[in-house]
Order: sequence, then structure tokens, then C-alpha cells
Amino acid sequence: MQVLILYHSRTGHTRELAEAIAEGVRLVQGVEPMVRSVDEVSRDDFIDCQGLIAGSPVYFGSMSSELKDIFDKFVGVRKQMQNKVGAAFATCGDPSGGKETTLISILQALLIYGMIIVGDPLDATGHYGVSCVGKPSAEIIENGQKLGQRVAELVKALAAQS
Repeated sequence: MQVLILYHSRTGHTRELAEAIAEGVRLVQGVEPMVRSVDEVSRDDFIDCQGLIAGSPVYFGSMSSELKDIFDKFVGVRKQMQNKVGAAFATCGDPSGGKETTLISILQALLIYGMIIVGDPLDATGHYGVSCVGKPSAEIIENGQKLGQRVAELVKALAAQS
């Protein structure tokens, strides 16, 4: 089983958070992370995953056009994404720069893909997903790991019911 961690990163902060999320996925036996930037992800990566955690820097209060382009480009696999687990993460340059609206924009795309949406766990922040301002702190890295672990556990639980 695989969880695709898809991200766009201009400064490296979003990539760093993606890698923390991947560490959380690795904590769940039988589930592996597949970390891909928007430049390297393929249609098969979407189809082959059982969960998708997408992340972006905040661009005008929304996901970056580079991440949006991937959702637009792979819209033909929507039916194959149905009932897979989806989650989001975001990074920002300013405390009031639009992290939550960016998370919501990503979650909206995942909903359109028919995915089962989850936020970060209650022992992280218990909100829309993991987010930070600037470089992820140790606490944000830990929250990213918790999000990755939560998605991996849900992927595994859903597979067991099939």
C-alpha cells in the first residue's frame, strides 16, 4: 500500500514538510510513502496510491498553479481515486497569509476526486491539515508526522475491510 505525498515547493519549506509527513507514513507497517514533486508525479502515481496528501505554498490564498495544474491534468483518473484517503498541508510566508484557505482549496480538489477527506489528528491541531509559516519548526515536523501516520492508518484500515 502506498500514500502519495504530492507537493509544490519554491523555497524548500513545503518539501521539508512533505518529507516529515512521509516519516509518519513509514511508522505504519505495510504502508509506504511515495514522495513526488509536481514536476515528477505521474498519472500512474495517482492510480497506484491508496492515499494522497497534497501540499502547497500559499499563493494568493490558494494552492499554487503548479499543484492545481496536476489536479486539472489528471482529472481523467477521478473515478479511480474515489474512496481513497485524502489530506492536505500548506506553508506560508506570513502568519495571516492564507494557510487555511489554501488547505481548503486543496481539500476541495480532493473532494472533487471523490476522496475520503481527513484533517490532521486531534493530538496535532485537529484542523484542516498541517500548516506553518516559513521553515517548519520541530512541532510542525511532529504534526506532519502525525498527519502522515493518520492517513496511513486509515489506508490500512480501509484495505482490511475490502
